[in-house]
Amino acid sequence: MDFDQPLPREVKVIDSASLFRLEERACSLSLNQRLDPAWVQANAAPDGTHYLWPALWHSLSHRPDVPHQLRCELLITLRAGDRVVSLDVLPDDFTPLPRVTSREEGMTVSQLLDRSLSVREWLLRQSGGSDRL
Repeated sequence: MDFDQPLPREVKVIDSASLFRLEERACSLSLNQRLDPAWVQANAAPDGTHYLWPALWHSLSHRPDVPHQLRCELLITLRAGDRVVSLDVLPDDFTPLPRVTSREEGMTVSQLLDRSLSVREWLLRQSGGSDRL
């Protein structure tokens, strides 16, 4: 994928192991939108289904060595059944992921994204004010 290309118009579906790998990669590259992999491992439902919805192209102008990224809305299913959103993904990591194959599932993901808390909002609710990852 080239930075000048249109934004991909497909929702990707991933399992928890894939989610953990994507978060580790985002963390190792110090991408802006990422979660601590230890937090993901502790809070994501081990057998959960998670979704990536491309939102915009993003780059780190102060770090030309880091490739352009897709800023995605990531719908994470947590152990308690809650869902939260977050994540930057490199295009080379995004492209091979399996995609949602039915319109119905895509519509469901869209509705869940609209109703889900950000990770920060979820943390504030859980901890009574502390949003530390």
